[in-house]
Amino acid sequence: MRKLEVTELNRISTEDFKKAKKLPLVVVLDNVRSLYNVGSVFRTSDAFLVEKICLCGITSTPPNPEIHKTALGAEFSMDWQAYATAQEAVRELQSQGYYVFTIEQVEGSIMLPDLQLDPNKKYAVVLGNEVKGVQQEVVDMSDACIEIPQYGTKHSLNVSVTAGIVVWSFFEQLRSL
Repeated sequence: MRKLEVTELNRISTEDFKKAKKLPLVVVLDNVRSLYNVGSVFRTSDAFLVEKICLCGITSTPPNPEIHKTALGAEFSMDWQAYATAQEAVRELQSQGYYVFTIEQVEGSIMLPDLQLDPNKKYAVVLGNEVKGVQQEVVDMSDACIEIPQYGTKHSLNVSVTAGIVVWSFFEQLRSL
């Protein structure tokens, strides 16, 4: 086997990405403090054709060199919008017909492997702060919560890792659209 060169990967241009059909999925970041995590979410969202990223509360916005370090330019291809609070973003998304899932460990959460998406719906996923998670008020506003099963001694994953797992799972179910 031979590793492919970057020029062999046939990646689309930023202009073509902007025109491409996107997944009916918005990622909402609720007070994510690490700019490297924010950049990583941009990069993952670009890779799987996420529609938009909502940057809420203390979550930093582009342009920023630390976001760029992990986004590697995805901050230019991805649509994003800043909100004063995640509550504001969730209210707006729900008013636009999005079904909002919070990614959090809660009573009655849906385990990610059990999630069945309706290809006729639009979705948003809310990911929270690295220490405190998603605010309880945002959990309360959500249509449902998703939990990633974990089997080791730790009870949480890095927010950018969580984003990758969740976005990939949505992509697997919705990509044929």
